[in-house]
Amino acid sequence: MQKVSTKGALLAASAFATFAVMAAVSPSKAGPAPEPTFKAEKCYGVAASGQNDCASAGSNSCAGTATKASDPKAWIYVPAGTCTKIQGATLKAM
Repeated sequence: MQKVSTKGALLAASAFATFAVMAAVSPSKAGPAPEPTFKAEKCYGVAASGQNDCASAGSNSCAGTATKASDPKAWIYVPAGTCTKIQGATLKAM
């Protein structure tokens, strides 16, 4: 029977834990954000860079890929009735 050092066992456990966490947080596929459970509307022109909820024609390809803040083609979900209260926001892509 071989004796395993505490340092070796700790290293192996750390490597396994790192792999498990990476597998859990890595997205399996890119795409639109899931529709929220609250009554929502798409609000254009207010998403922060990299924080959009879905694709926009000619601007980005999927959720989280907007390259500039306040892109008039990128949208986020907001509670219904909220978008028109935000300065610079619209309910339609510009």
